[in-house]
Amino acid sequence: MTPERIVITAGEPAGIGPELCVQLARNPSPVERVVVADRTLLESRANTLGVALRLRDYHPTAEPVSQAAGELTLLHLPLTAPSLPGKPDPANASHVLECLRRATVGCLSGEFAALVTAPLHKGVINDAGIPFTGHTEFLARESGAETVVMMLVTEGLRVALVTTHLPLSQVCRAITPRRLEAILRILDREMKRCFCPERPRISVCGLNPHAGEGGHLGREEQEIIQPVLERLRREGMRLRGPLSADTLFLPKRLQESDVILAMYHDQGLPVLKHKGFGRAANVTLGLPFIRTSVDHGTALELAGTGRADAGSLHYAIETALAMHRNASRGREERP
Repeated sequence: MTPERIVITAGEPAGIGPELCVQLARNPSPVERVVVADRTLLESRANTLGVALRLRDYHPTAEPVSQAAGELTLLHLPLTAPSLPGKPDPANASHVLECLRRATVGCLSGEFAALVTAPLHKGVINDAGIPFTGHTEFLARESGAETVVMMLVTEGLRVALVTTHLPLSQVCRAITPRRLEAILRILDREMKRCFCPERPRISVCGLNPHAGEGGHLGREEQEIIQPVLERLRREGMRLRGPLSADTLFLPKRLQESDVILAMYHDQGLPVLKHKGFGRAANVTLGLPFIRTSVDHGTALELAGTGRADAGSLHYAIETALAMHRNASRGREERP
C-alpha cells in the first residue's frame, strides 16, 4: 500500500516550530512527512540539536515514501531575512504565510492527506502590517470555508468552541442562533466523519454561570441556546444542555459525552489543557481538508535550547492521520 503523505508547516522561524520538525526525524515514519520551511533554517536547528538530518527534496509528482530515522522531505520556501532563535523578525511574516498558503493549496488539490501546523506568532505578523487573527481564520479564508469550528483533543476529552479569539466583551454578541446552529451542524457532521461512526453525543455549555440559573443570571440560554438545541434535537442530533460549565467537566458527565461545546475560548480550554497539555492537538473542523496543530505557542524563550518537547506535534500528527483514515474508511463503506 502506498504510504500517506502529510504536510507540516514549521511556523514562526524564531520559535520552537522548526526544531520540533527536526525532532520528528529522530524516529522513522511509515508516512511521508513533508515540511514546508527554509532549508538553511532546518539544517541550523538540526546542528544545534545534534540531529543527523537528511532532507529529501519534495517533488509533487513523486509517489509518497516511508522515511527512515533521520529523514524528512522538504518543500523549501526561503526566508525573507535571516532568523535567530528567540528573536522574531516581522520581515519573515510573509514567509510564514506563504508556507501556509502552499500547504493549503496542496491539501485542496489532494496532494497531501492532511495539514499539521507548528505554532506561529500572531503578534509578529500583525507587527508586519498584516491583519491576522490566527491559523483557523486564515485557513478558512484561504479555502473558502464560510464557518469553521476550533476543537482541541486529548486522551479522553474533546472540547469545541462557538467563539474563538474574541475579547470577552464581544462574546455575547457573537453567539447568535444562526452561528450556534452552524457550529453544531459542522460539529455533528465532522464528528461522524472523522471520530464517531455513530451519532455523536454533544454536551453544550451555557454561556452564563449556572447556565443562567433560570434567567436570573442571564437569558442567553433561554432565548438563544435552548431554542437551537430543541430544533436540532427534532432532527435527530444527540444534544445535552445548556449545562453549567462548572460541573460539566466532572468525570461522570464526561462519560456521557463524545465532545463538549463551550461558548468561548477560556470556558473550555483551560480544562482540556490541564488534563493533557503537551499531549493534545488543535483540530479545525469545517475545512475541505484535515488540519491539526499543536496545543502551545512559539515558546521563544526555549527556541534553540534543545528543551522544547515535540509531544504535542507527534499527537497532532497521530490525530490527523486517524481522522484521515476514519474519513477514508467512511467513504469506502458508503454505497
